[in-house]
Amino acid sequence: MQRKYDEIYDAVVIGAGHAGVEACLALSRLGLKTLVVTLSLDAISFMACNPAIGGTAKGHLVREVDALGGQMGISADYNLLQIRMLNTGKGAAVQSLRGQADKSSYHLFMKRVLEREKNLTILQGEVANILTENGKVCGITTLQGQTFACKGVVVATGVYLNADIIIGEFRQQTGPNGFCRATALTDCLINMGIPTRRFKTGTPARVDKKTINFDAMQIQHGDEKLYPFSFMTDGFIENKEPCYLTYTTEETKKIIMANIARSPLYNGSIKSTGPRYCPSIEDKVMRFADKERHQIFIEPESASTDEMYVQGMSSSLPVDVQIAMYHSVIGLEKCRLMRYAYAIEYDCIDSTALYPSLMTKCTEGLFMAGQLNGSSGYEEAAAQGIMAGINCARYITGKAPVILGRESSYIGVLIDDLVTKGTNEPYRMMTARAEHRLNLRQENADERLTPIGREVGLVSDERYARYKEKMSQIEQINEALKTTVSPSVSAPLFEETGSGYIPRAGMSLREILKRSDVTASLLIKHFPELEKFSLRYLEEVATVAKYEGYLTKQAQAIERTKKLDDKALPADADYLSIEGLRIEARQKLDKIRPLNLGQASRISGVSPADITVLMVWLARREK
Repeated sequence: MQRKYDEIYDAVVIGAGHAGVEACLALSRLGLKTLVVTLSLDAISFMACNPAIGGTAKGHLVREVDALGGQMGISADYNLLQIRMLNTGKGAAVQSLRGQADKSSYHLFMKRVLEREKNLTILQGEVANILTENGKVCGITTLQGQTFACKGVVVATGVYLNADIIIGEFRQQTGPNGFCRATALTDCLINMGIPTRRFKTGTPARVDKKTINFDAMQIQHGDEKLYPFSFMTDGFIENKEPCYLTYTTEETKKIIMANIARSPLYNGSIKSTGPRYCPSIEDKVMRFADKERHQIFIEPESASTDEMYVQGMSSSLPVDVQIAMYHSVIGLEKCRLMRYAYAIEYDCIDSTALYPSLMTKCTEGLFMAGQLNGSSGYEEAAAQGIMAGINCARYITGKAPVILGRESSYIGVLIDDLVTKGTNEPYRMMTARAEHRLNLRQENADERLTPIGREVGLVSDERYARYKEKMSQIEQINEALKTTVSPSVSAPLFEETGSGYIPRAGMSLREILKRSDVTASLLIKHFPELEKFSLRYLEEVATVAKYEGYLTKQAQAIERTKKLDDKALPADADYLSIEGLRIEARQKLDKIRPLNLGQASRISGVSPADITVLMVWLARREK
């Protein structure tokens, strides 16, 4: 019997958080008629936790999403209250932008972007079931009774699946911030053969700005003249609001330890797995009992509210304990809590059930993105969302998926980690996860990914023209830096550095720029013929020059890795019967179904000896 559909779409996106938004924009901008279904229109791109964009490694992800033609960076730039560069005392590879966004205006801005997208329809509702025929997606049904046909589905439900809010002994079946939870989809995914699990995250209290003693705290201003997140944003970001640094006290520690038996984390009420890299304050106190105090940052939620976010003090302790605990923090002695801290438990999937394209292994045309895949953070969600949207569009139009390698992007590292290694806790991107991070700097995200975005069809003519202008200038800069100058000409520059270095022979401008004490600005000051070039591009060339030797070694390492990645493994390989493989390796390979030897080598439990066996088996098979 043929199904009756209320309407026919090319693709449906379930959820309109940071993953869902990027997915539905990618699909619609690629010309596909797209429906996005969200539990609440008021939750589009909602920042349930800290309204911050970027951070260590996360800033890289935002730049990469932007370079591909995504939306997060542009929306962030329009709605930032403050911007800072993290890790300025370290090398260029680990420096990351972090911006404090206006929570309210960011949501409204993103909602308006979706409303204006011509191929996109927005619907408030809850998806109850994903329909399939012959192992392929064919539509969805909603709890409200509608049925929509489609050829591809992206599930981006965030932390809403069967979500529970926990505050001490209080437990409520609801999503974050009082939004309703999704109750029907988990069973649908399980019935489709997708393994699920239970994760936990949390958020701190929000306190009334009028009741905070800021004089007792250390003010944290934004940085001036930082380049924004998006390559499409001109000029610099204006810093509108400060943040503040304060500390817990010995009293904080006493209150928490005296009430630890009432903590759901420690009395067994919460059995799900939480994020190790973003622990609650009770976790910090118990795990680091020798520490006298912990850093706490007080950050604005929005220019339109007096709510302040207490970063570093997420908790699920009971309300009375929370009040005493927050009052023990320096400067918060008389603060009034406007929203209590809470933990949230939710259903997510085992991400090893996905291919690197983010399509499920059990159903063609079904893609997963965001916190549903076991990750954490807005930026990780957006990165998965844009790739799921791109690959869903390519699946529908009969094109090969776009798989970003670990050597090309943090997005590639993120997705490869999730689908190859899996995660037993909410996954957070860090620079240490990227073995080629020196090559994956913030400023060159467009050089790495904009050509890919252009080929896919997401990069606009305007964006591509900017990219080509940049590459032209960099070429001209490199040519200009070949100029050799005599010691007498370069001496004033070296004298200004105060290094005591005295050139004995002529040096090229590039050789001068390679020195650690010579900045791009200083070079322009002493060689004004370089003023015609963009300082931003000259600074990028300077970074490449200073790290030239390391970048060469990294390129060689990437080439060695690529040889394994180029060795495709057959989709029908019977790993369980390959002689010479250890039992664990057979089982892991059979579960993950790696696309190539490179991915196989990164599976936990697969040893170098197993890879050698695979190489021999592959050679025999090819003969």
